[in-house]
Order: sequence, then structure tokens, then C-alpha cells
Amino acid sequence: MNNEKLRAGHPHPINNNFNSGLYIHIPYCKNKCPYCAFYSKKYCRKEAEAYAEKLIDEMHKYSGSFDTVYFGGGTPSAVDAELIERLLTAAKERFEIADGAEITIECNPSSEGLEDKIAQYAAMGINRISLGMQSAVKAERLALGRTADKEQVLRIIETARKKGIENVSLDLMLGTPKQTAESLDETLDFIEQTGVPHISAYILSIEEGTPFERLQNKLPLPDEEQTAQLYLKAVGRLEAMGLKQYEVSNFAKEGFESRHNNKYWLLAPYLGLGATAHSFWNGRRFYYDEALNKTDDGEGGTKEEQIMLGLRLKKGIKKALIEKDLTPYIEAGLMEENGENISFTPKGFLVSNTVLAELI
Repeated sequence: MNNEKLRAGHPHPINNNFNSGLYIHIPYCKNKCPYCAFYSKKYCRKEAEAYAEKLIDEMHKYSGSFDTVYFGGGTPSAVDAELIERLLTAAKERFEIADGAEITIECNPSSEGLEDKIAQYAAMGINRISLGMQSAVKAERLALGRTADKEQVLRIIETARKKGIENVSLDLMLGTPKQTAESLDETLDFIEQTGVPHISAYILSIEEGTPFERLQNKLPLPDEEQTAQLYLKAVGRLEAMGLKQYEVSNFAKEGFESRHNNKYWLLAPYLGLGATAHSFWNGRRFYYDEALNKTDDGEGGTKEEQIMLGLRLKKGIKKALIEKDLTPYIEAGLMEENGENISFTPKGFLVSNTVLAELI
């Protein structure tokens, strides 16, 4: 991806060929997880087909060249694979999709018929799967509303590999009910066993309006200090497996970083289509509401965004972007210098929101 203008701090990335990402939101799930605040609804085939036609209509309002396509949700694997293929075919007909584009689909390992769907995904050109495992420990999975066991996850990974999809990412959730340092080791041992090249490790956030918010005083959650130690343990062990941290929540073997998600942090252009999807397109931010009405959200690519988003990356940003003295943060072990760049340490990522509020 050509990011020379981004690295130079250019405030409005130019929409060069294949420098853009396409995001397609699939808002359907079999069941709603108790921690999830993302917009989703129960899958209904007839409704989903009508929704897909609306998305295809929206595609015709734009033109562009993309080197990544990302099907997120919701649970894209909850819908019929034919619907995903219809959307991907429409995108290829309407837009210029690069040869070798990274095409990702989010999957729940317990989705009905997923092994068959993976064969269909591979045939239509999808080459990356993001698998919502969350934990390899049964009690933790059930507390999160996730039912797929380790054997199911392994079967899905093996099926993907047999179909030529080597680029598989697993989701790992930290600070969850019943999680301990010992149980996290069990999950990390399982991750090492799978040999997957990418991990997304998120700290559980109790979101407004979710069942977890209503139950949070009764949930057996690790405290803030314990959660911090779980995060640092995960960082250390994943790094030892060759899964290098490249963003606050993402770890990858060399060459397997998410090209699509990196666009968000690097302020590359991306077009988001679907209910609640957000975009940064032609220097503007906008989003769709649940009824697919579009709302302009103002100018994007500001200096504040460059700092806030760029510091999510392990490589950080140019020190010259920040006017305040960074010495106290460096001395406290929260930030580190690397030539002309400044970045958060793993310890610093844990308090990054607080530090960013002081820097911006």
C-alpha cells in the first residue's frame, strides 16, 4: 500500500489506485452475545436478501479502486454464503478490486454449516478469515455466549487451510468473567497449537445497553490490575510465538498484519457500506444509521486524528506531531522513542486514552 503521503503527515490521503479499503456490514446474528453493543439483528433470509439489494444500490453511488474488502458484522457467517457472493460479485462489477486484494470475512466458529461455507468463500475469492473464538476455556466461552469448543475451532482452521485460506485470525478476549492468569495460559497454549498467523486481543469493555452492563455487579470479573496483567501476559506470550504486536489489540506473524484494519489507523481512504458503517472518503467522514440513511460527520484526517489513530500502532507517529514534552511519559515507561517516532509501550497502551487526552 502506498502510504508515503500518510507517513509524511499529509492530512488528506489521496485516493490512489488500490490505496482504499471497502467495508461491508452484515448486521445479522444467530444470537446476540451479552457483551456486544454493535448493531445486529436475528438472521432472516428474506430480510437479508432485501438488505443486500439495498447495499448493491448504494454501491452504485460510488466509484473507486480497492485493495482490501472486509465483511464485518454482526456475524457474516450467519447468512447464506450465496448472499455474500452476491455482494462480492456486485462489488467487483462496480469497483476496481486489485488482483491479490485481501478479502476478509468475520465468522463465528459455531455458525451452522460453516465448513461448507468456507469452501464457498474460498471459491468466490475470500482469502482471510477472522474467527470469533474469544477463549479456549469452556466456562469463559459460555459466560460470553460463545458455544464453539476447541475442536470446532481446530476443524474450521483446518478446513480453511485445506481450501487454501492460510490467513486466519483468532479473536481473544481479555478481562472476561472467570478469566485468570492460569486460564489465559490455557487459551494461549491453544493459540500456539493452532499456528494461526494473526490474533486480535481485546480487553472486555462493559458497554451501555448490553446484558453485561445490567449484570456487571454480579459478574466474576478480574479487577483493573488483574486485567492489566492479563493483557501484558498475552502480549509477552504472543510475541514469544512470533506474533508481533503491531497495534494496541493486534498481533501478527510477519506479512500477516491486517491490511484493511491498518487503513483506519493510517488515515487511508475507506468506504463503509451498510447499517452503522462508517467511512473516510474524499477527506470526509460519514456514516449510515440503522435504516441506511447517510449522515455527514465532518472533515477527517486532522492532526488530532493523526495523533490519536497513529498512536494505536506499535510503530507510533512522528514526534514532531506532538507539541507537548514527552519526557515524563518516556521516563514512566509509557512511551518509547524510535528515531523520529514516538510510540506507546504495552504498559502505555493500557492507559493510552488518559495519555492521549493530555497530549491532544
